[in-house]
Amino acid sequence: MTNISNNWIDYECLATGNGEKLERYGNIILNRPDPQIIWPKTNNKIWNKADAHYYRSNKGGGHWEYHKQLPDKWTINYKHLTFKISPTNFKHTGIFPEQATNWDYIMKKIAAFKKNHDEMRILNLFAYTGCATMVASSAGATEVVHVDASKGMTDWAKENMHLCHLENNKIRFIVDDVIKFLEREKRRGRTYHGIIMDPPSFGHGPNKEVWRLEDNIQELLTKSKDILDKDFSFLLINSYTTGLSPISLNNILSLTFPNTKIETGEIGLPVTDNNLILPCGIYGKVTKD
Repeated sequence: MTNISNNWIDYECLATGNGEKLERYGNIILNRPDPQIIWPKTNNKIWNKADAHYYRSNKGGGHWEYHKQLPDKWTINYKHLTFKISPTNFKHTGIFPEQATNWDYIMKKIAAFKKNHDEMRILNLFAYTGCATMVASSAGATEVVHVDASKGMTDWAKENMHLCHLENNKIRFIVDDVIKFLEREKRRGRTYHGIIMDPPSFGHGPNKEVWRLEDNIQELLTKSKDILDKDFSFLLINSYTTGLSPISLNNILSLTFPNTKIETGEIGLPVTDNNLILPCGIYGKVTKD
């Protein structure tokens, strides 16, 4: 199954080709690399509209080349939510627009759960700049716990909280290693009705342990299952790891969460120029029915 994030107004993938994507964030157009784009450009003229272009370095990393002076940061809206955009030195902008289809799913699941429950606790792991955190809180979760190992990204998430006017909601920001946090929550006897996670393909733990999703996904899912409430609504995992296919993810979810409903597939973005779909990763959903 492929889920397309096609409800945007402030974001648009204008064109793709030759390893690059041309994107509109509000009224600013950025050209960024994307290794999955192996097809050619079909409209060369449109690429001249870019306000900034990110070039990869053969030594790693890269840099932005600006064609006009841009603000350090600006905002875009998704439905009722407002998020900060700021080009980083590692090509990211602070938001993954393709995630909007997952945000719609989170909103739907929380609304349905809250019809029959007074309380709903949501855990967002590897939470980055907190877009899913704000989605869950604004949708009616009584508590959202946001966990990320980066203090800088967590500070960015707090900015998004204020932009979304959610500072009076119960949102807990925790800078910590996800596995260590899950282990502590189990010892405390804490459970959650919904868990969201977007684990990295590769990274390092607090003691320089090497993290690879293919090697650590079973531990991550098992420890998440340990704190998933018996009366849970959903677990949603997103992945950009090239070696992890929807079928592989379906297999591991089915074995880890028996007697549940499993759905896996790809997420993507519509491309305005030629009606293609830009593949942007995979998802897995675990529900009780």
